[in-house]
Amino acid sequence: MKSLKQNGNMILLIFIEIVVGILLLINPVNFTTGIIIMFGILLMAGGLFHVIQYFKTNPEDAAMGRLLMRGLVLMLAGAFCAFNSQWFILTFPVIAVLYGIAILAAGLNKIQMAADLLRLQYRKWWWAAVSAAVTILCAVTIISNPFTTTDVLWRFTGISLIVNAIFDILAAVKNRGGRQTQEERQCIVEKDE
Repeated sequence: MKSLKQNGNMILLIFIEIVVGILLLINPVNFTTGIIIMFGILLMAGGLFHVIQYFKTNPEDAAMGRLLMRGLVLMLAGAFCAFNSQWFILTFPVIAVLYGIAILAAGLNKIQMAADLLRLQYRKWWWAAVSAAVTILCAVTIISNPFTTTDVLWRFTGISLIVNAIFDILAAVKNRGGRQTQEERQCIVEKDE
């Protein structure tokens, strides 16, 4: 049970990667448009909340908190997202590079994890290293943007999310019992001698 709680965030992230990857494979442009519209609606709701808070707060605190301005900015940004989602699709190459940078950061984080597992003497640390390599390869491919259409790049992104999730699952399963005891390390050293 403790292990499940500790790995709950990782399991949720892997599940989200798989679901988003599949949805991107099925219909990438409509899925992306839907996400942008939902994000816009959430921004507008957050902006409305700030505006309401502004009028509920006493005048001195409201003036200091700038809640009205924040609310109006969020509402405008949300309206732009919700009603101009195609703008994001047209500017996709820039968004793809930003996404590639985010994936690259995740790959660098996986390198850290692989190094930590190696230093902690987990037997299957190399699964995390393979996962890091695949993630970085996908990130470099996305950043270099060799594709000409949004649809193809989104599908590639979907495939890379699914592949990354599979490697994350394998790394988690292979390292589950993983840390060698001092006796096991000693036994290995004696066999090598």
